[in-house]
Amino acid sequence: MVPPSGTKFNGVSWPVQCAAAAVFSEEGQKQIKENISYYQENARIIASALDELGIYYTGGKNSPYIWLKCPNNMGSWEFFDLLLNEANVVGTPGEGFGENGAGYFRLTSFGDRENTIEAVERIKKVLTNLSK
Repeated sequence: MVPPSGTKFNGVSWPVQCAAAAVFSEEGQKQIKENISYYQENARIIASALDELGIYYTGGKNSPYIWLKCPNNMGSWEFFDLLLNEANVVGTPGEGFGENGAGYFRLTSFGDRENTIEAVERIKKVLTNLSK
């Protein structure tokens, strides 16, 4: 693939431009669909656990992020500390996104399948014990 004159020197390196163009190839499209499917399944695993726990959430369908309402009226930083200290799971406190994120917590499906399953099991254990 030969770039138009000057384009390959216009800020973005030539290898990066080639990689970006590869996305539009048949193989690139196949790989993208496989990656999206993988992360959507991770999101489904997380959402299923939250459904099981009866926790309100949104997202995870057309986005890799799942926003959950922190249980027991916890603040998002309090919930962060709970998951970190009791489950060894890290997510993103909603308050990091501004005042409207207060009381919400963001989980991501960008992860290894085994780690996602392990994190979900740990979260379920902590939250099940919390409600007792």
